Amino acid sequence: MPPRRLPFSGDEEADRLLAEDPFALLVGFALDQQVPLQTAFRGPLVLRRRLGTLDPAAIASRPAAEVAEAFAGPPAIHRFPRMMAGRVQDLAAIVAREHRGDAAAIWREAADGPDLARRLAALPGFGPMKVRTLVALLGRQFGVRPKGWEDLVPAHPTLGDVTSAEDLRAYQAAKRAEKAARRAETPGSRSRHKLPSGARTR
Repeated sequence: MPPRRLPFSGDEEADRLLAEDPFALLVGFALDQQVPLQTAFRGPLVLRRRLGTLDPAAIASRPAAEVAEAFAGPPAIHRFPRMMAGRVQDLAAIVAREHRGDAAAIWREAADGPDLARRLAALPGFGPMKVRTLVALLGRQFGVRPKGWEDLVPAHPTLGDVTSAEDLRAYQAAKRAEKAARRAETPGSRSRHKLPSGARTR
């Protein structure tokens, strides 16, 4: 059974939408860049409220200025609203044109794991890590398991393992610790931020 909600946004309605609407899920992943994860995954619900729809064909056919205005708010859906408005409209156009407006067809019709990865990687804003994370989520929580899907799943925890608010907190804490460890290992990282002699701190 697919989940009734994906606890990514901190908003009950937004979390249900992510689980119920495959295109909303894709939009959330597309927005998950340079903003807090919760902000990205609340985006699909906010966009639906402002445009009145999340139908891919309808969004693709809207004037670009109208979609950009919906992203701008206030409040803005994303830190870079105009850029992300274009990205989501491009995503909608691909789903409408190549998948008959059915976002779930992207994974439902995949021949195998590598084919699923290729289909996801063809979407705007879906780099290798995002593709592997979505494959993990689809396989572990939605039962989308074409042959070879396990080979694409990262060995470390991903959003595919998050099934509760507690899981999300633990996942984000682990990500912060990982980033801090990487910064500490970077040669010269401390010296670049060293205060000048005699400088005051607050």
